[in-house]
Amino acid sequence: MLRFGTREIAISAIMAALICATTLLIQLPVPATQGFFNIGDAMVMVAAITFGPIVGFFAGGVGSSLADLIGGWHVWVPFTLVIKGLEGFIAGSIMVLDDENNSVKTKIVAWIAAGAEMVVGYFLVQYYMYGLGAALTEMPFNILQMAVGGIVGIPLSIVIAQRIEL
Repeated sequence: MLRFGTREIAISAIMAALICATTLLIQLPVPATQGFFNIGDAMVMVAAITFGPIVGFFAGGVGSSLADLIGGWHVWVPFTLVIKGLEGFIAGSIMVLDDENNSVKTKIVAWIAAGAEMVVGYFLVQYYMYGLGAALTEMPFNILQMAVGGIVGIPLSIVIAQRIEL
């Protein structure tokens, strides 16, 4: 879906709210980087895989950065906006490339590519802000967050797509 009409605006807002709520649901702090582990990536994957790159970009970036703002992780808001927005855009773009087949294999490729961008994006910011040791300390948490995103997000996106007949 590359169009962006009223339906996509509404879906983007709903998905951004769900991403924000899911991100705030569980927050396990990582003191070395003033970051935290969360399960919001599952909903970023749902938004992107189910509704495409534009919804994935908006909902992933805005929903996740809004959770940072509400949760008191203010320093991360601009970085999260870009990193999670790109995560949603990458996953959604890969799905658009395989729009006819829409296979589980493509969903897995989308998840891995987008998740890798998230892990690398946060690693680079953490390295710049806190140094290599802190960035390496948080990396396993970001990889775990990526794993949860796909393991939960892919099956959920399949069920949602079947229910709303996309």
